[in-house]
Amino acid sequence: MVNQYALMLHELLSTAAITINGPARHDIQILNPDFYPRVMKQGHLGLGESYMDGWWECEALDELICRVLLAKLDERVSGDHRVWMLALRARFFNMQSPRRAFQVGEHHYDIGNDLYMAMLDRLMNYSCGYWQNADSLDAAQEAKLDLICRKLNLHDGMSVLDIGCGWGGFARFAAEKYKVNVVGTTVSREQRALGMELCRDLPIEIRLQDYRQTTGRFDRVVSIGMLEHVGYRNYRTFMQVLDRCLATNGIVLLHTIGTDESSTASNPWTQKYIFPNGMLPSLAQLTKAMEGYFVVEDLHNIGPHYDPTLMAWYDNFKRAWPQLADKYGDRFYRMWRFYLLSSAGGFRARHCQVWQLVLTRKGSRQPDCRLR
Repeated sequence: MVNQYALMLHELLSTAAITINGPARHDIQILNPDFYPRVMKQGHLGLGESYMDGWWECEALDELICRVLLAKLDERVSGDHRVWMLALRARFFNMQSPRRAFQVGEHHYDIGNDLYMAMLDRLMNYSCGYWQNADSLDAAQEAKLDLICRKLNLHDGMSVLDIGCGWGGFARFAAEKYKVNVVGTTVSREQRALGMELCRDLPIEIRLQDYRQTTGRFDRVVSIGMLEHVGYRNYRTFMQVLDRCLATNGIVLLHTIGTDESSTASNPWTQKYIFPNGMLPSLAQLTKAMEGYFVVEDLHNIGPHYDPTLMAWYDNFKRAWPQLADKYGDRFYRMWRFYLLSSAGGFRARHCQVWQLVLTRKGSRQPDCRLR
């Protein structure tokens, strides 16, 4: 039976110019023959878990995943009952309910500020950079932040709400360069603790709260890399929160990873190990949710910029690993390597996008978004 699965996988991979135990950097090296039935039965979940278990290796894992996705091999391996159960749970239950809101903070963002400080840029932005005229991660992230500030048309003294503020990277940049006052929200205790320390002496408040609890009225509202945690059942609620918190004639900017096809499920490996309850929105889902509330003034796809961002994060992570290894261990290293490089491969294949949407209310003056 193992030989049968091996033959099936060999035929699939060959259509993507991938050779089992071949010489190319993107070829997959099999170390445990049980890999074949595991992947053919479990798809995404089996591929990621078997890598974490050391059953296979690949020097250029990012390019392997890119080729798999370009050949649409992921669509030809459906997975077993465990994978289907994860999809069914997401389909019939609100996996992003208020009761679950803090799970991703505890599971992912609270694992250790030392890891993120080593991996990210100096302002600790955990979202796609903007590499148009940048030659470093720091420059790409500052260019992204400045692009957002200019799209929001920030001015001295404005009040800004940052939903999903992380460690306060945007808040620090906007407060220092554009002289605005920022309230940020996060579901991570560790993010808030470090963020408040980094933002001291600036007009910034960081709240530990679910977005649904947000109060106040603000001249501008921004959300960078947080919509991925909202879930399709809650997009309308999210838009209602934006409407409630936005001042008259205000501007909203949403920066989010997205998919080209509407879905009610997520990659099962990413769901289990990286972002519990995560879900990528489609444009159709978002525009449906904002009907009656907002006008889309501008849509900017910077998805290709995430590949170099993720590769820069991986280089930083790999460089810092000797100082992190004792705390996190080898299995974490393999999990994190698979996460970063498979994500880079996904964006390289244009499997996912990154959108910046500028929104206003009907009747508001159209902002000038001709900035790129």
